[in-house]
Amino acid sequence: MSKFVDKLNNLSRISVAPIGFHAVKGKQEGSPMLIVADLTGMDIGSIGSIAGGDVDAGLIWEQGLGVGNIKRMIKAMEGIPFGMVIKEENKERISKIAILGCDFIVFDMKVSAEALRGEGVGKFLMVEPSLDLGLVRAINVINIDGVFINTTEESFITVEHLLVCQRFSELLNKPLIINLPSLISEAELGNLWKAGVDGVVVPPAQTMEAVAKLRGMIDNLPKGVNRKRGRLVDVALPYYTGDIAVGEEEEEEEEE
Repeated sequence: MSKFVDKLNNLSRISVAPIGFHAVKGKQEGSPMLIVADLTGMDIGSIGSIAGGDVDAGLIWEQGLGVGNIKRMIKAMEGIPFGMVIKEENKERISKIAILGCDFIVFDMKVSAEALRGEGVGKFLMVEPSLDLGLVRAINVINIDGVFINTTEESFITVEHLLVCQRFSELLNKPLIINLPSLISEAELGNLWKAGVDGVVVPPAQTMEAVAKLRGMIDNLPKGVNRKRGRLVDVALPYYTGDIAVGEEEEEEEEE
């Protein structure tokens, strides 16, 4: 199974100690939110330094990388999940990436359906904020592990981004990851979390200090909170809201 998918599934999970004479407080296993480092344009040495920091995964956007470069990047990550963005329809290319050791792949809706196949590799769909809500709902039925929301066209997190994330989290039962256009404040991070975001992709070439600061802000988010997905997807059964005067009818029968 994909390590990155496993981390997403363990977000804010708390292990509760067995009941007994020596019961201890539950232990926090996961994190309220994951950090994905954008590795685009970074050399092997820089990737190695990122791997020693506070990130949960690395993601490369560059297309056409050779097998050798991909393997060296994966090795430099030192066991931290490594993912790739796929923007092409070449089926052979997709199958090769899946067996190189990549932990997960991110692809858009134009990629070959071959990307939905393959075992042991996490599969994430990249969508635009303007995606039709009918298509958003349909994402629930395809074989993917989560959704990346692309916000690269903006230079900062907008109110529209928060509304989009909130809407997607209500329509989807899958984890949400958002690309950060820039580093954000603690208040902005909290707003993203409240809107249902499970992970953020930090811009490339960030210092270890900046990532560590972001990790500290994430650690201050509420822990152990189970945020229900797909609230607007649940079937609502009809119910009667009028007054039913059962008691009055029974009293009338008794008087007769």
